[in-house]
Amino acid sequence: MDDNLTADQRMLADASARFAEREYPMEAVRRRTYDTDGQFASRYQQGAGQLGWYSLLVPEELGGGSVSGNGVADAAVIAYQRGRLLQPGPFVGTNVVAHALAVAGSEEQRAKVLPALMAGESLAAWAVTPPPGQPAVNGAVLATSAGGGYRLAGRCTLVEDPGPGGWVLVTAASEEGPSQFLLPAETSGLTCEPVESLDITRRYVELRLDGADVAGSALVGEAGQAAAAIEEQLAVASALLAAESVGAMDQDFAMVLQYAKDRIAFGRPIGSFQAVKHVLADTSLFLEMSKAIAKAAADRVGEHDGYGPQAASMAKAFVGDCGIDLAQNCLQIFGGIGFTWEHDQHLYLRRLTTDAAVFGDPAWHREWLCQLSGV
Repeated sequence: MDDNLTADQRMLADASARFAEREYPMEAVRRRTYDTDGQFASRYQQGAGQLGWYSLLVPEELGGGSVSGNGVADAAVIAYQRGRLLQPGPFVGTNVVAHALAVAGSEEQRAKVLPALMAGESLAAWAVTPPPGQPAVNGAVLATSAGGGYRLAGRCTLVEDPGPGGWVLVTAASEEGPSQFLLPAETSGLTCEPVESLDITRRYVELRLDGADVAGSALVGEAGQAAAAIEEQLAVASALLAAESVGAMDQDFAMVLQYAKDRIAFGRPIGSFQAVKHVLADTSLFLEMSKAIAKAAADRVGEHDGYGPQAASMAKAFVGDCGIDLAQNCLQIFGGIGFTWEHDQHLYLRRLTTDAAVFGDPAWHREWLCQLSGV
């Protein structure tokens, strides 16, 4: 994706890469420092906030601002670097929630929550991913009116952990239509239950709402009128997650390409054998096509031209499939060493396989694309 960056975007990419390599290199990823050291996690996220990781989708009048005029494209530049270096934390979720508050949040929400999100002092997650088989954008949570507020019940899986002091944007179905609620992670009746994930470089939870009573002030936007906002949020999340996946794909392929040059078998590099050449050529094509569609999706979503949701779902579906294929091809070329815990290959395979499932898997996005297109 670097070939298409503006000068300002390239500076943003370079600064983000240097920060990630310095603060959270692969040794820290393997030690899972972010998971085990709360002080480090807080320091890391505040450092990211100072670089503007969480303010690109917020307009300047609210304290944010982008470097190119297209906040989603700029955030995708950071997402690519994060994926390449397997960085932790709910980057996508925090940006989606910041964007939602900037568009439809109340004055109180904007004043209380938005500055902390942009600074990296608090993080956020978007709780929209339902149990398998349920429509993602309709939510897996039901909101009912109760005493001037709302009672929320249901659960969401594959929600990235916002951490202590974090916030959760809950998408819920209601009699009026889809509604959204911004809740502190410590809300009574809300439980973030840690779950085991194939991806061990990030923390996931199952969010459970057991009759949680929330005030009407927790609403983001109008009750029952969140359908358009949810569609746009899904497009943003899909575009950013596709960009993260492409970063992981690029690094994984770079590792296997170097290995094919260095690994000698029968007196010659294994990359010189025709069978390996064919796999490398196919895998390179997966990568380059994924770069192109992820870049196009981020551009279109950020331009708000009405085609963004379709472009984002195309990218999410295509990159999801290609990411898994690329990681599996790399695993085969690495051979026995690729199956070992000590090699980094399994970390990228885990990340790409999980990315394909979060915010809708490829099959779901192809169906959603048909609905968006009226097919």
